[in-house]
Amino acid sequence: MTNTNDEPGETWARRRLDEIKAGTVDTPVLVETLQLGLLDDWAPGWVKKRWAPKPELLHADGSKFGGYTAALADQVMSFAAMTVVPGDKAFRTINLSLQFFKLSHAEELVIEGHVVAQSKRIISVEVTFCHPDGTLVAKATGQQAVIAYPGG
Repeated sequence: MTNTNDEPGETWARRRLDEIKAGTVDTPVLVETLQLGLLDDWAPGWVKKRWAPKPELLHADGSKFGGYTAALADQVMSFAAMTVVPGDKAFRTINLSLQFFKLSHAEELVIEGHVVAQSKRIISVEVTFCHPDGTLVAKATGQQAVIAYPGG
């Protein structure tokens, strides 16, 4: 749920999300290098993606690396912020906290980001990591600082 009175209409960020969802955008080199994948769906205040790790991204016992989960959380948090950021603004992560509830291996994850609060300066997001059956694996919370759009 977004706590804002004036949802932005079409913005640079929402256009980018539409392009990502449609598969008409090149994957950024950083995202490709880290094998983060992109986005499956979005609506104002919400994003969703499915992600499955390749074997080279797992520990020797086949479990997922927590730092990698943090990178996914930061990415999904950014996608969620993109759904609500005003057109003349951008954002940067200023806080990220991650809790693990269940050990996860090579299973696919359903990752959702929800904007839980928004002010002129801060966008707060919660990200959940679940197995496809709905079992909660991890949860992240964080904030994005709203900044002037670079070059704008």
